[in-house]
Amino acid sequence: MQPMIKVENLTKRYAGVTALNGVSFEVGRGEIVGFLGPNGAGKSTTMKILTGFIPASAGQVTVAGCDVFEESLEVRRHIGYMPENNPLYVDMRVNEYLKFRAKLKGVARADRKERVQEAMERTGIADVQDRVIGQLSKGYRQRVGLADALLHEPDLLILDEPTIGLDPVQIRQVRELIKELGKQHTILLSTHILPEVEMTCNRVIIIHRGKILASDTPENLRKTLRSGGMVNVELRAPLADVQSVLPVVPGVASVTVTTGDDGMVYAAVEAKADADPREAIYQAAVQGGWTLRELTRSRTTLEDIFVQVTREEDEAEEDRRDQRRSVLR
Repeated sequence: MQPMIKVENLTKRYAGVTALNGVSFEVGRGEIVGFLGPNGAGKSTTMKILTGFIPASAGQVTVAGCDVFEESLEVRRHIGYMPENNPLYVDMRVNEYLKFRAKLKGVARADRKERVQEAMERTGIADVQDRVIGQLSKGYRQRVGLADALLHEPDLLILDEPTIGLDPVQIRQVRELIKELGKQHTILLSTHILPEVEMTCNRVIIIHRGKILASDTPENLRKTLRSGGMVNVELRAPLADVQSVLPVVPGVASVTVTTGDDGMVYAAVEAKADADPREAIYQAAVQGGWTLRELTRSRTTLEDIFVQVTREEDEAEEDRRDQRRSVLR
């Protein structure tokens, strides 16, 4: 099946500054994909190119099989776009604004009332449809933006930082709404908030310095990019015994051991990929006659993965700069 989004060697330069450098990725139909990266990584630039808002310097992009550069109007019929700053006419009432937007998007007159009502109900704003947009909370204004994106029944939703500026309750509400919308739409979600991606998306694309560094499910990234997580161990035992025994326990990649003022030994155990050494650590404690007070596992988070891959890219970039400087000397 043809992917919903196909990006090949996408490059964008601004006055000599390269914002995107040969970016390539695909988004399949029905996926909720998190486009993850720090501010300035190239997320918004990519989304603006996908929606036909700005041109690319080089590369190819198709949406639903249509070329973004040659069939821009047709591409826009397939896309519901909510930009980062969510521009709304704050002096209009919610239902008036959505009717106006439906007309601009070419929704037939006979269908507008039904489409507007359906979009309001799906996004949970039917109860505020007679309110002036400027009087709504930030969370409700984000919902109005989502309703706007849904009016023409697009195949693809592109959401740029949809939870920016929201409080924790509003973030949770918008997150649940996005997951619900994902049952009927392909969604590309841009954010720099890592827990947002982990709790909403089934695949992650990590972009940094205009390059794609990783693209996979969060679970596969945990397996391929780092260890199986950390195990925290708290023991009453001879320090030397712990230092000699724990590193050779099956499933253990490395161990960092410290002692506390209370005489307890604390071990931070890094597990090997796909391994859970807790049972083997428990058996080692029993055989050594140690008092085991804590044995807990913390999974590798998306934040851990993100920090690792971006740090590796930063280090590689610094090495390239050093090489260039040495050549110039």
